[in-house]
Amino acid sequence: MQSSVFVLGQMAPGAEGLGWLSSKLLGVTLTSAEWVLWILVVLSVLSIAIMLERTVYFARNRLPDSEGLAVRLARGDFDAARKAVEGRSGMEAAVVREALASTPQGADTVEQVIASTMARERPQYERFLSFLGTLGNNAPFIGLFGTVLGIIKAFNDLGKMGGKGAAIQQTVMAGISEALVATAVGLAVAIPAVVAFNIFNRQLKTLTSRANALGHALVGSLRAEAR
Repeated sequence: MQSSVFVLGQMAPGAEGLGWLSSKLLGVTLTSAEWVLWILVVLSVLSIAIMLERTVYFARNRLPDSEGLAVRLARGDFDAARKAVEGRSGMEAAVVREALASTPQGADTVEQVIASTMARERPQYERFLSFLGTLGNNAPFIGLFGTVLGIIKAFNDLGKMGGKGAAIQQTVMAGISEALVATAVGLAVAIPAVVAFNIFNRQLKTLTSRANALGHALVGSLRAEAR
């Protein structure tokens, strides 16, 4: 083990024998990888802030009794439906409110209004979700980049030291363990972001399905009355 570590130490990159570009790149990579950790910390704070903001937004912009409202719409009780969405915000409330306002123009127009309203409201729910998805996919690679920088620095320091045996092994192991922290932090940032991204997307699909159900109930009631 000690002999293999010593060989790796002898093979560690040094300034001698390198081309101009390799020397410049080596000088850049030998800087501390701590800045990568700071990037991950900042991204983690941003992701937590987005998770909290989206949680509050989704909670405030939903109807508490969407199923009961769909029943009222299907029965043609439009006055009760108007009262139920009065002062409410969100996709479901907007769909019902604007669809009811267009009922005098017929069921076909109501269908178009529902589709238009949903297309307008959906981006407000998707806001910042792409950031969580991108962070979840790329934070491990950012951490891996920091780990690679740390390992390069560890072997470069090993190639410059004159110690033998246990001293060399200790230097390599300490440098590598410190470098692996970046990968661990990258995973710690990515996993919550992926989980939150999936949860919010699932909630958005549920809200879209409920809004569609409300629209279908209203259109069905209008078509029944027109017969």
